[in-house]
Amino acid sequence: MINFAQASQSAIPEGQDTIGKLPVWDLSDLYSGRDSAQFKADLEKAAADAADFEEKYKGKLVALTKSGKLIEAIEATEALGDLSGKIGSFAFLQYAQNATDQDRAKFMGDVNEALTKLSTRVLFFELELNRIEDAVLEEAFKSDAALARYRPWFDELRKAKPYQLEDRVEELFHDKSTTGFSAWNRLYDETLAALALDVDGETLSLEATLHRLSDRDAKKRETAFKAVSRILQDNARLLTHITNVLAKDKEISDRWRGYGDIADSRHLANSVEREVVDALQSAVREAYPRLSHRYYKMKAKWFGQDKLNAWDRNAPLPTADERVFDWETAKSTVLDAYGQFSPKLAELAQPFFDSGWIDAPTGKGKLSGAFAHPTVPSAHPYLMLNYMGRARDVMTLAHELGHGVHQRLAAAQGPLLANTPLTLAETASVFGEMLTFRSILNKTTDKKQRFALLSSKVEDMLNTVVRQIAFYTFERKVHLARRDGELRTEEINALWMEVQRESLGDAIELNEGYDIFWSYIPHFIHSPFYVYAYAFGDCLVNSLYAQYEKAADGFAERYFDLLKAGGSKHHSELLAPFGLDAKDPQFWSLGLSMIEGLIDELEATSDA
Repeated sequence: MINFAQASQSAIPEGQDTIGKLPVWDLSDLYSGRDSAQFKADLEKAAADAADFEEKYKGKLVALTKSGKLIEAIEATEALGDLSGKIGSFAFLQYAQNATDQDRAKFMGDVNEALTKLSTRVLFFELELNRIEDAVLEEAFKSDAALARYRPWFDELRKAKPYQLEDRVEELFHDKSTTGFSAWNRLYDETLAALALDVDGETLSLEATLHRLSDRDAKKRETAFKAVSRILQDNARLLTHITNVLAKDKEISDRWRGYGDIADSRHLANSVEREVVDALQSAVREAYPRLSHRYYKMKAKWFGQDKLNAWDRNAPLPTADERVFDWETAKSTVLDAYGQFSPKLAELAQPFFDSGWIDAPTGKGKLSGAFAHPTVPSAHPYLMLNYMGRARDVMTLAHELGHGVHQRLAAAQGPLLANTPLTLAETASVFGEMLTFRSILNKTTDKKQRFALLSSKVEDMLNTVVRQIAFYTFERKVHLARRDGELRTEEINALWMEVQRESLGDAIELNEGYDIFWSYIPHFIHSPFYVYAYAFGDCLVNSLYAQYEKAADGFAERYFDLLKAGGSKHHSELLAPFGLDAKDPQFWSLGLSMIEGLIDELEATSDA
C-alpha cells in the first residue's frame, strides 16, 4: 500500500531538501560546451554542407527523379537535418536552463541566425519537389524501394502544395522569421522567466507561484492568485502587444498562402482533417455540463460552498492527504507502472534517469512548465521538468517520459519520418500518465485516499480536455477578432472570460483579476492552436485504454508498433489495429465517457 505523508507546500522549500537530489542535464552527449571545438566544427560543416547541397541539387530534382537518383538528395537532406538539428537542440536546451542569462540567450540567438541562413540555401528543396509531376514521382516510387519508403513524407508535402508561394517570397518569409515571430517568442519567454513575484513577502518565480494555486492552504492559494494577477497586469501592455503582433503575423502568412480557416495550417502540420478537430471541439463543448460543470458543483459542495473561488479550482480536497514524492519514489513509481504494462517500456525509460537526460530542479530563469525535446535521431531526447514533489509532478514525469520513449522508438524512422503529428504525439505521454495513475490507484485501499486520487485524476482530465478545448475556442475568437484590428487588453480579457464561463460553469467564481490569466499560457505564443492536441490525445488514450482493458493480449505489441511508426503513417492507419476511427463520432463519445464514469464513481462515493 502506498504510504501517504501529511505535508503542506511549505514543507517543500523550492523542492530540494525534502525530495532529494534532483537530476540535471548532461548536454555533453550533444556538445561539451558553447565554446567546444566540435560545436564550432559542426556549425562550419553544416554551413558548408548546405552550400554544397544547393549547388548539387538546385534546379536538378526533376532530372534526378527521372534518372532514379532522387534518393541521394533525400539522404543528403536527412544528414544535413540531423546535423543542424543537433546544433539547434544544444543551443535551445542550454538556454532553457536559464533564459535570463544573457550569454546563453545571445548564444541561442546567434546560432538561430546561423541556422536560418544555412537553411535558406536548402529551402528550394521542398518547393522544387512539389513541382515534380505526380506521374514522374509515382514512377520513381515504383522503381526504387528505398525512395518509396518516404512516400508518406511526400504525401504530406503534397498537401502543402496549394499553399506554397513563389521561391523568393518563401525565402523572404524564412529569412525574416528570426526578426519576426521567433524574436517575439523569445521576448515573451524571457519576460516571463524574469518575473519576480512578491508572495507574502517572499520573492518567487512565476512557475513557483502558479504551483501554489494547488496548495492545501486556501490563504496561500488566494495570495498566489492575486500575486500572479498583479504581475500579469503590470506587464499587460507588453503581453497584449506580443499577442497582437503574432496574431497579425499569422494572419499575413495565412492570407498569402490562401488558408481557408485560421487553424488550417495547424491541421495540415498535424496531418488531421478540419472536420475531425471540429467534431472533437463540438463533442467536448456539448459535454461541458456533464463534465466540468457537474464536477465543480460537486467539488464546491465538498468544500461546503455554493461556489469555488478561481484559486480553489485545483485545490486539494479538504480531507485529502498531500503526498510528497521524493525523486527516487517518483522514479520507481513511474518505472514500476511502465513495467507492469510491459518490461520493454520500463527498459526504454530507464536511461533517462541514468544518463543525464532529465533536468528536474526549479531554478532562477529556467523556462516554466515541462517538455520533452526529441533533439535528433542520431542523439536522444531530453526531458525538462520543474519538479516540486507533488503527485501532479509525478504525473508530469510520467507524461514527459512517455514522450521521450515515443521519440526514442520513432527515431529509427530517420529525420524526415520520425516526427509524429501533434495529434498522435500526445498518445504515449497521456498513456504513460494513465498507466501510472492506475498503478497507484490499484495499490490504494484507503477510501479517502482513493477518493482523493480519483478526484485528482478527474481534475487532470478536465484540465487536459475541457480546459484545452476552451483554450482552442479562445484562440479562435482572438485570431478572428484580430482580423478587424488591434485588440486592447480589455477586449482579449472579455473573450477569455466568456470562454471560461462557458467551460467552467456557474460553480466557479471568476474573481477579479482572473481576466488577465490568458497571458501566461505559452502555447498561445509559441504554437497557435496546438492546444487541441492535448484533448485529442486524452480522448484517444481513454479509448485506447478501454480497448486495453477489454483485451490486453497482444495490445503492447500493437502499441509499440504505433509508437515506432512516428510520422510514417496517418492516424487512421495507426488506429485501425485497435478498432478506432477518429472520424467516427462515437470515438469522442467513448473517450469522454471514461471521464464521466470517473465522475459517476466520485458522486456515488461522496453520497454513500
